[in-house]
This record gives sequence, C-alpha cells and structure tokens, in this order.
Amino acid sequence: MSNDAILLHVADGLARITLNRPERLNAVDPDAIRRWREIADEVSRRDDIGAVLLDAAGRAFCAGGDLRAMSALAEASDEPPSATITALADEIHAGHLLLRDSAKPIVAAVQGPAVGGGLGFMLVADVIVASEDAVFQSGYADVGLTPDCGVGWLLPDAVGARRALELTLTSRRLTAVEAREWGLVTEVVAASALDGRALEIANGWLAGATDAYGQAKRLIRAAAERTFAESLDDEARTIGRAFATDAAQARIAAFTRR
Repeated sequence: MSNDAILLHVADGLARITLNRPERLNAVDPDAIRRWREIADEVSRRDDIGAVLLDAAGRAFCAGGDLRAMSALAEASDEPPSATITALADEIHAGHLLLRDSAKPIVAAVQGPAVGGGLGFMLVADVIVASEDAVFQSGYADVGLTPDCGVGWLLPDAVGARRALELTLTSRRLTAVEAREWGLVTEVVAASALDGRALEIANGWLAGATDAYGQAKRLIRAAAERTFAESLDDEARTIGRAFATDAAQARIAAFTRR
C-alpha cells in the first residue's frame, strides 16, 4: 500500500478514497489535509467518475485532527498559531465543499472510532454504512477546541440541533446502533460485511442511471442553501436535461412497455 496519507484509486467509474494513516487512527496531519483537497478537486472534475466510496485503513475511521502534528506546524511557522490552524481548516473545508457539492454520490464505510473532525469527513458522504464496532464522539471540548470539518453544520443537519448539541457539549459517545437510531448513519452491518456492503451500494449507482443519481444528490444537498423557488427552478432545468438524454429515453421506453 502507498505511503500517501490519503489514497485515491479509480476503476470502472468508481473512485475509492482511503484515509491511510492507520498508525495514527487516520487522524489527519497537514500532509493529509493537502492531499484531501487535491483528491477532492480531482474527483469532482473527472467525468469518468460516477460514484465515490470513502473508507479508511486499519481499525479506526478517523480520530479527527492530528494535534501533535498541527501543534508542531504552528510552532515552526512564522505566522501566529491561529492563522496556521485557520489555513489548515480552510483547506479541509475546500475539499469538503468540492465533494459535497459534486454531482457524484458518495458512500462511506465506517469502522471503529469516528471522532471530532472524523465526523465531518464521514458526513460528507450521502450514504453511511457503519460496522457494528463503530463509535461516534465529538471530543472537541475535551481538548478545548470547537467543531471544524463542517461538523457545526453537517451534524445538526443529520441529527437535529438538540442531539448535535448533546453530542458536542457532553462526552456522549454513540454506539453504531445508537448512531443509526439518531440518523447519523444509514445502516449498520457486521464488521466482516462492511467493505462488501459499501461496494455493493456504489456499484448499484454505477449500474443504474448514474447521472440521475448524481443530479438527485446535488439537488437535495443544495436545497438547504436556497429558497423553494430557486430549488424548483433548478429541478425543472435538471429534469428537462435528464429527459433528453439517451439513457433516460431508453429507460422510459422500457418502463412504458411494461
């Protein structure tokens, strides 16, 4: 396996992004942050990618930020520590925006701990499959920090403000089953079935009306930032374009012949 902090492998329309610092529970350091932004930019631009699978090497999904590495960078920088950390957060966030706004559906496979910023990486995905051993925790306040990686927006969007506050203002730790009950993850499977199930979902998108899945994801994700009228206009334009495609015409013809 490559020594890159985050891996990208593309084959047959599927982009597989793997957090790859298992010795640090996939906590992201400055190199991983820069790599995340690069990968997000590439995946969002490539026309040969129709679906994305986000997973992680080792026993954890992501323990958030590598505080040791970030502290060392801040100490070595000529900039104030606040500026150094803000710049790192901005780079992560740019990658998150690119992937979340892309017309490419994303499935995440989550095992072990997803803590702090790890929640944000996970919540970039549209469908989240968790193994039975997965656990979820904020952890920010434990080290005197505040949410980043989109957690301040993505978490309440997923579970509601009240539960998001409970998770971030207490030491509450969710099991995989509790996370599913809260709406934080889509489904829970045995650890041995995690990779296969995530791959099954991604391949299902690729075998179906791939562009329609991607555009549906884009419409739903964009809705929170727009008025109802703006969303309706976008829906009208998007379904008009979809209707005119060869793929849709073939599927519509098959449907009407039933």
